[in-house]
Amino acid sequence: MNHSNVNTRDTNADVSMHDETRIGVDVGGTFTDVALAVDDSLVTAKVPSTDPQHRGVLEGVHKACERAGIDPGEIDDFAHAMTVSVNALLERDGARTALVTTTGFRDVLEIGRQDRPDLYDLEAEKPDPLVPRELRFEIDERTTADGLERPVDEDDVRDLAATLRERNVEAVAVCLLHAYADPENERLVAETLREELEVPVSASHEVLAEFREFERTSTTTVDAYVRPAIDRYVGRLVDEADAAGMPAPRIMQANGGIADPETVREHAVTTTLSGPAAGVVGAAATVDDDDVAGLVTFDMGGTSSDVSLVRDGQAERTTDAEIDGLPIRTPMVDVNTVGAGGGSIAWVDAGGALRVGPESAGAEPGPACYGRGGTAPTVTDANVVLGYIGPETALGGEMTLDVEAARDALAGLADEAGLDGALEAARGVYRVANATMTRTIRSVTVERGHDPREFALVAFGGAGPMHAAALADALEVERVVVPRPGGVLSAFGLLAADESYDAVRTVGVELGTADRDEIETVYDDLVADVLADASDPDRARVERAADCRYAGQSFELTVPAGERFDAETVADRFHDAHERAYGYAMDETIEVVNLRATATVPGADPVVRHDGTGDAHVGAREAHFPGTDGTGSGSREATVYDRDRLEAGTTVSGPAILEQAESTTVVPPTWTGDVLADGTLVMTRAEVTDR
Repeated sequence: MNHSNVNTRDTNADVSMHDETRIGVDVGGTFTDVALAVDDSLVTAKVPSTDPQHRGVLEGVHKACERAGIDPGEIDDFAHAMTVSVNALLERDGARTALVTTTGFRDVLEIGRQDRPDLYDLEAEKPDPLVPRELRFEIDERTTADGLERPVDEDDVRDLAATLRERNVEAVAVCLLHAYADPENERLVAETLREELEVPVSASHEVLAEFREFERTSTTTVDAYVRPAIDRYVGRLVDEADAAGMPAPRIMQANGGIADPETVREHAVTTTLSGPAAGVVGAAATVDDDDVAGLVTFDMGGTSSDVSLVRDGQAERTTDAEIDGLPIRTPMVDVNTVGAGGGSIAWVDAGGALRVGPESAGAEPGPACYGRGGTAPTVTDANVVLGYIGPETALGGEMTLDVEAARDALAGLADEAGLDGALEAARGVYRVANATMTRTIRSVTVERGHDPREFALVAFGGAGPMHAAALADALEVERVVVPRPGGVLSAFGLLAADESYDAVRTVGVELGTADRDEIETVYDDLVADVLADASDPDRARVERAADCRYAGQSFELTVPAGERFDAETVADRFHDAHERAYGYAMDETIEVVNLRATATVPGADPVVRHDGTGDAHVGAREAHFPGTDGTGSGSREATVYDRDRLEAGTTVSGPAILEQAESTTVVPPTWTGDVLADGTLVMTRAEVTDR
């Protein structure tokens, strides 16, 4: 297997991109990343994230524009990913939300499912519902899966509106029983409340027209809970962008596609995991996976690490996700997140074991080495003590480091853990953090029937390339790919993202007896819904899919449905999908549970030109690597390079450290790295280089 085949995409495929100046801004927990495409060059920037987030966004925009020598008013397209909605969920500081549901179903959110967060923990607790019981209201009506049985009384709804007004609610979620099958009652309730109240109202048939009451109620409630925050933030950013002469930002959704600001303000739940999705899109746009089973994307930022898969050039997606124990059934890039980032705090548990995360030092005060008053030892401090980040390194291109503060923080941890000094503690922190991230990668590969050795590992984020080779060694992965804009790849992914919209509806029919005309009628409605949101319906590519299962199963698999629904074709695809996922297929009745439609308006990959000058050697410094002296760890003199000045075709032999303004790449002693035409670095273990 020739590693040179893992190459970057042909970024010259769309010459029209030269005519546009585009910018992508991704807000992370610690830093806000910026990627600016001007003509055929890429300018990047990284600034500390702020509260409110839009200030850091604008600071990043101005910083990148200053570096490029342009005015923000010259920007033609602005794409953005943020953490507003996920922060509101994690910190529980969203809107004061009321839930309106059918009489008898007030406690669906609290009852949930029978499963527990930890099956064998008798004291395990489920997260508190977003809506307290005193703000959950019932209304007399009844709809079954077969249709409307008892209409709602509009006067009852107006009385309820008065009660909600008295309770000072800031958002309302309406989720009536079986509204996915017949939304007439729910539509009346939602429209009446919108007339009577001056707060956003989320209705389940508009958010998720899908069966399963708990998940539908949870998703609708999440939408209502984060909607005021998204509305305020996006509205403020639109105004600030307009004042700077910039276009309105298009927002990255969890499904990996961007959408106009008005769409996401009305469908706020689609913005959850916005940033991680952008990173996966960036990896898919940067690296081809033609000669490998796919790509494992590894994004290690300041607060967390995100892992996902790319197969056949497309990010893996899911409709079954949770954030802090809250089910969210909107389509999203399948990202597994673990609280192990550069800013993750190392600590010693009650049993004396060294632990890392999930608590983070954030950007303020940040790791001890930032010199901003932080004293807690973090993964970044460990990397400083190990020599991977040097005292002269300027994080983000401007933040100088306090090496002694990092040593002091790790020395304190060593005392607490009974380790021999700061260096030993740093090795332990590095090892524990890597073990956590290795388990996460195994969860999306081995536990799903994929052999990670058949994948390439794409590392990005500010800290990802420092840990990638060590993770690859643990997983026996042969190649690590570090894109040139690796430190800001989520921002770069925004430049490459397509516009994408999804719609779903539950039908619940047996595949063999399904009426094709009725199926096509539902598809026509779904396609009309997604095309109505598209900015350019004529350019939109529409894909139809069906969620299927064997009769009696409680889970579904999504398979393509084609341009014309054919039961036999769908059955064959489902059998194949079930065998791939679970190792077997059955001769049983197949049920079509949900129908789906997705409209995609294709974007174009930005051009990345790499102009390495060849004068890349910076110096050398002592760095510590595991396994270099036969005893499990040792120190070596590592050559330090300015990565941006490395010429295409250059081979770098480890131990080496490649520095950029936004990230640092570590090439261990047993690895080599080849610089490709666009500056991408492909690292391989020495023993497989000549295969």
